[in-house]
Amino acid sequence: MMRGGRSLVSSPPAFSNDAKKLLVCTSNTVSVFSTVTGLLITSLEGHTALVTSVIVVPPSNPAAKVLCYCWTASLDGTIRYWDFSLPELMKTIDIRMPIFSMGIPSFLDVPAEENGKHQDLFAYVSIEDTKETQERTKASRRQIRKCNLSKSRLVGRLILGETRKPEVLTVSPSGKFFGIRNKCKLHIWKVLDQGSERAAVRKITLHHTKKITVIAFHPTQRIIAAGDVTGRILTWRGFGNRAFAASNGVADQKLINVQEDKPGVRDNDDADSCSTWHWHSAEVNVLSFSSDGSYLYSGGKEGVLVVWQLDTGKKKFLPRIGSPLLYFIDSPDPTLSSISCADNQIHLLKMPSMGILKTISGIKAPCFYPDIYEGLGNGIAFDQTAGIVAVRTENYCIQFYSLFDDRGVSEVQVCERNHQPGDDVTVIVTSVALSIDGSLMSTSEVKLAEEGIGGLVCLKFWDAGSQNKEFSLSTIVYEPHRDAGISAVKFHPSGNMVVSSSFGGDFKVWKCNHDVIQNDQMRQNFSWTCHSVGSYKKKPMTAAAFSADGSVLAVAAETLITLWNPYKNVLLAVLGETLTPIVNLSFVGKSDNLVAASCGSNPQLSVWNMSKLSVSWSYKLHIEAVASAVDLSSFAALVLLPESSKKTTFKGMDGVILLFNATDPVPTVIWSVRKAKGGALCFVQVNPSSVEEISIDGKAPEVLLAYMNGDHEYVLFDPYCKDAREVSVSQKEGLAAHDHKGQAGQYGYASIYGELPEFDRKRPEAPWVPSFPSDRPWETIFSGSSHNLPPLTKLCSAFLESLLEKRTAAAE
Repeated sequence: MMRGGRSLVSSPPAFSNDAKKLLVCTSNTVSVFSTVTGLLITSLEGHTALVTSVIVVPPSNPAAKVLCYCWTASLDGTIRYWDFSLPELMKTIDIRMPIFSMGIPSFLDVPAEENGKHQDLFAYVSIEDTKETQERTKASRRQIRKCNLSKSRLVGRLILGETRKPEVLTVSPSGKFFGIRNKCKLHIWKVLDQGSERAAVRKITLHHTKKITVIAFHPTQRIIAAGDVTGRILTWRGFGNRAFAASNGVADQKLINVQEDKPGVRDNDDADSCSTWHWHSAEVNVLSFSSDGSYLYSGGKEGVLVVWQLDTGKKKFLPRIGSPLLYFIDSPDPTLSSISCADNQIHLLKMPSMGILKTISGIKAPCFYPDIYEGLGNGIAFDQTAGIVAVRTENYCIQFYSLFDDRGVSEVQVCERNHQPGDDVTVIVTSVALSIDGSLMSTSEVKLAEEGIGGLVCLKFWDAGSQNKEFSLSTIVYEPHRDAGISAVKFHPSGNMVVSSSFGGDFKVWKCNHDVIQNDQMRQNFSWTCHSVGSYKKKPMTAAAFSADGSVLAVAAETLITLWNPYKNVLLAVLGETLTPIVNLSFVGKSDNLVAASCGSNPQLSVWNMSKLSVSWSYKLHIEAVASAVDLSSFAALVLLPESSKKTTFKGMDGVILLFNATDPVPTVIWSVRKAKGGALCFVQVNPSSVEEISIDGKAPEVLLAYMNGDHEYVLFDPYCKDAREVSVSQKEGLAAHDHKGQAGQYGYASIYGELPEFDRKRPEAPWVPSFPSDRPWETIFSGSSHNLPPLTKLCSAFLESLLEKRTAAAE
């Protein structure tokens, strides 16, 4: 089993002491990347929930820079100590309460040794006290506590602070202070004796009129900076001169009693002065002082890194990063820093020029579009042969992501737009389609009308270069279906033909023409032209699919399925009728079965037999995605569960994956999943380079099933292996399955839809024909093909029952 697609920016990363490695919190693991190549080196696995903090142990002397130790904290309530060079887990501390943030000031302000013995090491943690939910109010359960790492326990009942929600701890580079933001307040603590459990801890509070979003401490001076939701940056100088000086036992009477002017300081806050800078137009997410304290780095939603000169207020910029900034981290190497962005990318910067050296790219988050475009698909396409997925991004790009390597491959700019984070959406990429070999791509987009003027639909065709999926635009078609939107785009198995269906009542088959151009380098020139146009009774065309051999084209005409010869544009047959529009069609491998999924108030999953032109079986299920194996007669369906089943049977799961043999209505196996809304499925051919990693009992599977949830987290596994029926994936990754006991298909399925009847194999089985009750059956009972008429028992049940003689039971 292979997992990927995790967030790289859920928590701040950390550099190793030699700055050659970057430790990144990725769900319930910590991934260790090389800062030279940007590739994954190893992972620290052991936590069972989201890792919220990673802290590298600094060297005690220059020779200790080669040591690779770190502490991690997680929502599973444990703090773990690792040697990340092996990697190896050295120690586990279980405090049994979720840890949202952790700081270890003792690392930076090393206490002196007493009698040749090392003093205890302490950490400060932001936790939620789940043990006292019945006794305490919700506001007092989020606490700042002290933890003795040397003795593996919390320090008694010492509570340093209580907040309404978990807050992030920020430790000063000197190790003498740590603080948190709490709405419009800033709480700062100073620990007088780092090596004692009962050391006195002094706290001051600074006030602001707006909500504070981020804080940063100066490395050498008593200066703290804070950013707020309006984009302002406040800098307090000389904070704590009264409270922290008096706490040493030597009170400076002149400092305490003399009332001096404190420009910018509100009320009676303990600070000498407070200055304000304002450049950002939205909230500030990033604040960090340079290692010498001369500069302050800031960033926010604009996607621009601003460098402020602390003494003069002058600034310079690193613009057009393309995504909101989340974290800025300095490394022990003064020429290297990292910046984490909201688009799940970490850029390694060369300082002080701020040039981007390398980018560690995770999969981009899903886009959120207006409700009117939500039903047009999730914008996900798979390259089954190479194990690559294409997803649309917010900056009008298509990202190609390797499922096997769990890293970004390339990006294609679909729309030439000057996108900036926070801009209004002007163009929506409605669909993405890839050819079977992944060498060709087609996209459709809608330019939104402004005040009802200027809307435009485009269909684009792309061809890939020989390396790294570098696609180039070959053909663009404006208004391919007049002013109607495109509902589906599908490639022919050969790759030289594409069908596009529209809500305007027609579909078009496009044919590829390619010529070889003799230049300095021989290359192929692709162009696409319309081959044919088809329609059926002016019904909206809502879905389309080619058969495995490409000889049949199935197009959904709203509630009907029309079959066409794609080469001659001849209508071959029309299949039955569903209650709601069909939104998904898929031929099952090389078999003669077609899967159709309809949505709406009466959703349905149905399997049609092409040789008999009749439905084989169907279920009333809300289908989110369907995937068919290329060379097999099985398919998988992603089903959204009703609300009642989420709370009872599946305990918070919102979907299931059903694996079917096309000829059997009983699912072979069921997996329950999370975040199924917006998810996708695909059967992926095994990459030879990954055979050893995914082999089971020395045997490599022929095909893997890929499930990608609504957050673009994914898992790859062998659906036909017995071990794959027990899929255990953490909640953050979006897929978790239960044990399947007894016969296949009875777990979970029976609890929703009831037990399936036991068929008597000795009795001849009459073919089942679907029928739907109606208040006026005579109006619709004879519509449709003659071979699809229901049996007499369905037609005249009331009449036939009246002819039967009813016997009354005789009293004995």
